[in-house]
Amino acid sequence: VYRSSGKGGQGVNTTDSAVRLTHLPTGIVVTCQKERSQIQNKARAMQVLQSRLEQMEREKADAEAAEGRAAQVRSMDRSERIRTYNWPENRISDHRIGFKANNLDSVLDGNLDDLFTALQAAERSERLEAE
Repeated sequence: VYRSSGKGGQGVNTTDSAVRLTHLPTGIVVTCQKERSQIQNKARAMQVLQSRLEQMEREKADAEAAEGRAAQVRSMDRSERIRTYNWPENRISDHRIGFKANNLDSVLDGNLDDLFTALQAAERSERLEAE
């Protein structure tokens, strides 16, 4: 609480109607001296502080969501390989996780258990590293 400044003559000079609020966890400072009374200035300052805190929370949530989306999207160059099928050697290689198997015919027939197990293990290890 302090004296407001500006036009207003005797009313401004004799009353302590300005308000300064500080949100301690974030350090956000809000001042208000537009209204004529301290109570009205305090109410307005609280509204401004609340809207700034909500905006900070929104920006934080948006940043986390954008970070999550960026982690899911890969920059797929033409040279970046995912999987190679080598028919002469009957081999399948997944370059993302380092999986290699010599059962290409079996995989093409629908036996994908080994590949799925390797992919799930790699995803699990990535999640553990992220935490």
